[in-house]
Amino acid sequence: MAERTSNSPTQPSPGLPTPTGDGTVAVWDLLVRVTHWSLALLFVITYLTEDWQALHQGAGYAILGLVGVRVVWGFVGSTHARFRDFVGSPSAAIAYVRGLADGTAPRSLGHNAAGGWMTLALLMSLVASGITGWSLTRQPGEPAEWLKDLHETAANVTLALVVLHLFGVMASSLRHNENLVNAMIFGRKSRTVEQPTRDKTTGNG
Repeated sequence: MAERTSNSPTQPSPGLPTPTGDGTVAVWDLLVRVTHWSLALLFVITYLTEDWQALHQGAGYAILGLVGVRVVWGFVGSTHARFRDFVGSPSAAIAYVRGLADGTAPRSLGHNAAGGWMTLALLMSLVASGITGWSLTRQPGEPAEWLKDLHETAANVTLALVVLHLFGVMASSLRHNENLVNAMIFGRKSRTVEQPTRDKTTGNG
């Protein structure tokens, strides 16, 4: 699958350090990394603390706040933090997944096309979990069963997406021979990126 042209290795993100002598370039800024790992931790807390409502609700509200911050940063943040940098067409995401299977999936500095859509899906499912959870606290008396079921479904969908995300990270790491977990911790990746030609099928270049 073709990648977006903004992921050029010769054009570091504005406001981020320039490439260093070790062959790496800064990709994920501090806010992206902090929100990423904080959301991961908070989701685990909420999923495991249903019987401890004070902690459960507090972590849920924190998730909603962080998602809000990440959404804003997706429009005004550094280059690879912006949605326009990594959200391509659905066909591009499908092509990338197929490319993982046959070894043709190209590498990019930011999110690949499949990872971009996974980011959106995770953010939306977290919002759905948080809003339904908040709605439960606003119900007088015993909350409606349908609302409890909806909240539980949203949480389970989020968990399923997390599992898919982890598989995707492992597959992409193996395909491109790089540690994507390490990149999300320290914010740096190798500057060398495949530059596929634009094709009309995916609509990306």
